[in-house]
Amino acid sequence: MSPCQKSLRTGPRLHDLQQMSMDDFIKLLTSSERRSLLRVPPDEQRKLREKIRKAKRSETGEVTIKTHARETVILPEMIGLTIHVYNGKEFIPVEITPETLGHRLGEFAITNKKVVHGILE
Repeated sequence: MSPCQKSLRTGPRLHDLQQMSMDDFIKLLTSSERRSLLRVPPDEQRKLREKIRKAKRSETGEVTIKTHARETVILPEMIGLTIHVYNGKEFIPVEITPETLGHRLGEFAITNKKVVHGILE
């Protein structure tokens, strides 16, 4: 269990995390995620955040959010959404839960598959 997960599990509850300011949430993350969020986000990540905010505001059913931004850190505002992350071949649906906070989207869309030797089809 990473230090971020440990502090998020023993620290503030989900409701508190969603109400927390970005500066306070960043203090709970590990150093690489913290540095990533403190920088100016690339256009790809900025567009993804705009899509997420738009999906949260819309009340008309399920909105499909597709992205290639695998390096995006999962934030509290993303909880409850399903984001389709590109793995190099197809878009893999990733359900955002409180346990995934502080991780990156690419961690949940595996890019390689198991190699099987010796089986003929």
